Amino acid sequence: MHVDRGRETIGAVRLKRAYEAPEAADGHRVLVDRLWPRGVRKDALTIDAWMKEIGPSDELRRWFGHDDARWEEFAARYREELRRGPAAEHLNELVALAKRGTVTLVFGAKDERHNQAVVLRDVIERRLRRAQKSAPHS
Repeated sequence: MHVDRGRETIGAVRLKRAYEAPEAADGHRVLVDRLWPRGVRKDALTIDAWMKEIGPSDELRRWFGHDDARWEEFAARYREELRRGPAAEHLNELVALAKRGTVTLVFGAKDERHNQAVVLRDVIERRLRRAQKSAPHS
């Protein structure tokens, strides 16, 4: 999503597995998993930040277990976690980064459609749209 506010452009929020090679178009790369991705050496993953605390709680992650039947409930519970505590602070940081340019949320899950990065991207994009609507137009 690119939102244009006159001369100011709000960047895109991209998703990429930790096992995929970085690209220049990725912009600011942030690992959003609470746990380091399996099989990836720390010196082999190109990221600008690791926001462990923005990942789902251990309890929620274990409950979900990447079970597609629990996806909707997982997404709702995770959105609630993003509203409070350290996760909320990191979410605000990601929104601020996205206002300045492209942000790529890096994750380790095999399922590219049912993971916390998908929920996180949607929440960030919603906040960006809200910010665009409330911004004074020049």
